[in-house]
This record gives sequence, C-alpha cells and structure tokens, in this order.
Amino acid sequence: MGDFGMLSLLPPLVAIILAIWTKRVILALFAGVWIGGVMVSNWNPITGTTQTLNWLVQNASDSWNVKILLFDFMIGAGVGLIYKSGGAFAVGRTLASRVRTSRGASVMGWLLGVLVFFDDYANTIIVGNTMRPITDRTRVSREMLAYIDDSTAAPVAGIALVSTWIGYEVGLIGDAFKKLNVDLGTIGGPYGAWLHSVPYRFYSIFAIVLVLLVALFHRHYGPMLHAEIRTRTTGKVLRDGARPLMTTETDLGDPKENGSVHFFIWPILALVSVTMLGMWYSGGGYPTYTEGGLRAVLGNADSALALLWGSFAMVVVAFALVVGTRQMTVEEAEEALVRGMKQMVIANTILLLAWSIKSATDAVGTAHYVVNIANNAGISGNWIPLIVFLIAMFISFTTGTSWGTFSIMMPIAIPLAYGVSGELGPAVFASIGAVFAGGIFGDHCSPISDTTIMSSMFSGSDHIDHVRTQVPYAITAASVGIILYLLFGFGVTNVLLLLLLGGLLLIGAWYALSEWYGSRYGVPGGKVPLYLAED
Repeated sequence: MGDFGMLSLLPPLVAIILAIWTKRVILALFAGVWIGGVMVSNWNPITGTTQTLNWLVQNASDSWNVKILLFDFMIGAGVGLIYKSGGAFAVGRTLASRVRTSRGASVMGWLLGVLVFFDDYANTIIVGNTMRPITDRTRVSREMLAYIDDSTAAPVAGIALVSTWIGYEVGLIGDAFKKLNVDLGTIGGPYGAWLHSVPYRFYSIFAIVLVLLVALFHRHYGPMLHAEIRTRTTGKVLRDGARPLMTTETDLGDPKENGSVHFFIWPILALVSVTMLGMWYSGGGYPTYTEGGLRAVLGNADSALALLWGSFAMVVVAFALVVGTRQMTVEEAEEALVRGMKQMVIANTILLLAWSIKSATDAVGTAHYVVNIANNAGISGNWIPLIVFLIAMFISFTTGTSWGTFSIMMPIAIPLAYGVSGELGPAVFASIGAVFAGGIFGDHCSPISDTTIMSSMFSGSDHIDHVRTQVPYAITAASVGIILYLLFGFGVTNVLLLLLLGGLLLIGAWYALSEWYGSRYGVPGGKVPLYLAED
C-alpha cells in the first residue's frame, strides 16, 4: 500500500464526481480504478492500465464475487421467465384489488423490506421484483421504489437480531475486545456488546423510519419530489432518457396472457427457502449443529453460495412450471432465460468495477489516510462516537463498502473508546454503534456501493437517478445521527432520551424540508397527490 497522503482520496472522488456529473457510472467507475492503477504504478499510464486490468481479473475470479455474478445472471434468468410467463403481471393484477393506491403500494414495499430482514441482497431482490409491477400500476416512480428497496436492505439487515451480518459484526467486536483482554462475560459476550450497540445505530434506525414517513404521507423534497410528481401526472415511472439497469420490458417484450400467480409465488418461495437452507447448511447447521444457535449458523454461512443455490432453484422451479403447464414452449422458455440473463450484463459490469475500485482504494491507502487524521486529532471521551461516525460515513461513501469500513474502524474505535473512558459503558457501545451506522450510510447511498447498485437493478431504476433522489433523505437521517452524537458528546448519554429526541428531530426536519422545497416549486408542503389505480 502506497503512502499518497491526501491524493489517496483521488480514485473514489474521481469516480463519484464523474458518476454524478456525466451520469455514466461505468465510465466513472473505470476512471476511478484507472487513476488508482496509475498512482500505484508511479504515475505511469501504461503500467497503470495493466494494473487496472489485473484488478479487474482478480475481482472477477474471486470466489465470493464469482458466486454473486453467477447469482445475478441466475436471478435475471428467473425474473425473465416469471415476467414472460405473465406471473409477475398476475401478482400485480391479484394485489391490485387490495393495493390500489400509491400509498398502499409504498407502505407495502416498506413492510416487505422490513420482513425480509435476514440478508440485504435477498431483500433487494425480493422487494424490487415483487413490488415493481404493483408500484408501476399505482404510479409510484421507480426512483421511489429503489429508495424503499435500498432503505430496507442494509439498514434492516445490519440491526436484525438474526441475519447474515451477525457473525461478521460480532466477530469484529470479539476480536477487538480480545486484544484488549477485556472480559465481556458480564454483558453476554461479544453478542451482548453488539446488542448494547443497536440503540446507538441512529442512522440505520432513522433511515428506516424516514422511508415509512415518506411512504405514508407522500411529502417529498429534492429530486424525489420531481420524480413522484412526474409519475403521478404523466404515468411515466422513469424519466425520459433514463437507463434502468434492468430493461425487462424492452428485452423480453410483452408478457404472456393468462399468466398465473403460481408462476411467481413458487419460484420466489424456492429462492427464499433454498437460500435459507443453503445458509443453514454452509453455516454448519448440518450435519453437525454449530454451537451458538441460529445466530452462529447464519453468521458462519456462505451467503453468496446460498444465494446462488437459491437463484438456481428459482430458475428450475419457474422453468418446470411454465413448460409443464404449457404456458410456454421449451424454446420460448429458453429464450426468456437467455434474455433475462442479458438484463444483468450492465449491472454485473458495474458490480465488477465497484469491487475493483475497492482494490484501488486499498492500494493507495484511502481508508488509512482518513483514520490517521482522526487518530492525530487527539479526540477523547464521549466525543469518540461522533468522530467515529463521521469517519465511517466518509470511508463507506468513498469506497462503497460497509463491511470494509467495519473491518477498518472497529479495531480502532473500541480500543480508543475503552482506553479513554476506562469502562465498558455507553461510550464504548455508542462507538460500536457509530461504526456500524456510519458504514451502513455509505452502503445505503454511495453510487459505487453494491447494494445501491442492486437496488437500482431489481427496482428497474436508472442508477444515477436512484442515487440523486435518495441522497437527500440519507443525509437527513445522517444529520439527525450527527446531532445525537453531538448531544452524546455534551453528556446526554441516556439512549432512550436520545432516540426520542432523534425521532422528533427527524419528523421536524422532514416536515420543514418538504414545506420549504415544495413552496419553491409550487407544490404545497411537497405533498404529492394520492393515486388510485383504476380497475
């Protein structure tokens, strides 16, 4: 890893600025990776290009990444079959009698996102694919669906008591305390420390609450207001010229008539059940039960492999149903499979580049540069959670990785908080919570984050439009978190009081911003009209 000082910020900043400016995320990501390659090659553009290609090859051949890429292709194939067979349309038609308003569709998306808590990837897949025909019918913009999808992925999985995140998070906490020789027996071990940190994860909590408020009351601000007004008034769920990561309608054409909800329900159930069984099996639940219960099993699971198994089962079940019922011929089903996979080419290209820019930021020392600045600042006491949160936010946003941010920050945050406070108390737990909350901020809204990309993908949204419309809401929730960590620094350490104040601040900020922004653009209160779908 080179010592580039402030220049280590160049690769992620180039990628983010170009992505927002040009709206060409593939070009922007490649530019960021290439800049990193040139930097570590002594600024030689020829060897820098070679290094860039090496990173692409390494990330494309990484075991975890290969599983995710194959999983995406399988999901694309399964979605292609479900769509072309008329299954997705049938679900939308069936639910239309129950969910006929834009409010009902938005709230249902939020509720489904909260219920699919066990994995962020599975969350984006199920919520996006299930809700897209319903939100299209009720004139909810694809940008809004992507926001709902993204806000109930990493924020939910990160605080769920049982999820694929638990083992990793608890493991980081346990390793940090082990090096300090701290006995965690009085609080229930590393998992107890994790539990104590959950109420201090202000960003995750308020990001989830904010999307519910927006879904319920239809009060918007920022680019999302324009997106929702466009969809309500014109019926266009995408802006003119948008480039959704999944172009299902274009690639697959019109769905078959007389589709059955069974073509949707059983493949999705196969996806979920086989994925969960795969996590159980790969996590040590079979043939020998792992000590530590379900949490330990899910924590040790190979979620990428389990998702690949689940997506394959989804394809097999969907193929058997549509061919077995003669809804589609073998040739038609095969064509739908291939065209469905085609939908994932752009998305997988972006994912590969997102992983490669992480390699570039590691090579130039982006994260370590930011951390060293904080260490040299001489922070102390109850101010540590605030500083940790700000650094974790910046690292995760510029690198697009929450887990990478966790691994960088946790070994620093816990020793720092424990060493300064001298006790296993609120300062330590708040610092742990700040690491996770700050890391999830970037996972939630960075344009180079894999879950942000996947939310755009499975919601059928233009990726840059998703980022632009979501960021104002993410910043609102993050700002509330910053204020609460500030209050913590001034000595307000009662977490229940902080959560109550945070809730009031969030509601106040959301209301004030929607009023102000709406008044600027002639939409009183930023309130988008409710839409009632016709029979």
